[in-house]
Amino acid sequence: MTKINLEMAKEMIAGAEKKANEIGVPMVITIVDEGGNFIASHRMDDALLVSIDIALNKAWTSVALKMPTNNLPRLTEPGGELYGINTTNNSRIVVFGGGIPLEEDGKIVGAVGVSGGSVAHDIEVAEAAVSVFETLLINK
Repeated sequence: MTKINLEMAKEMIAGAEKKANEIGVPMVITIVDEGGNFIASHRMDDALLVSIDIALNKAWTSVALKMPTNNLPRLTEPGGELYGINTTNNSRIVVFGGGIPLEEDGKIVGAVGVSGGSVAHDIEVAEAAVSVFETLLINK
């Protein structure tokens, strides 16, 4: 099983930053390991300060719940199966898109979290990091 190291995280961040530059939105991009532990983060010039914590928490949420954070809005609305979960874990759980688990052979080995734009932009930039990760797996 792949252990995400700093070099891999830097490559994923570079791919995500390239996408963020293409769409013209400054972002914070964070990578965590399989335990939700911080590996690396990058705050682009002019990215919102609030995005630092949000990006980390999106990545952590993806590992903790083993799903993209974009799956959570429907589940966490009033009457949803996970309604109120965002108030648990010291309010660390983020219930909107931008966090995506990194998987190898069906096992989560880490996650990326992105914040700074619209939810759609955050997801697009996070997906760019995932694409880099998948390329790294193919080439290992």
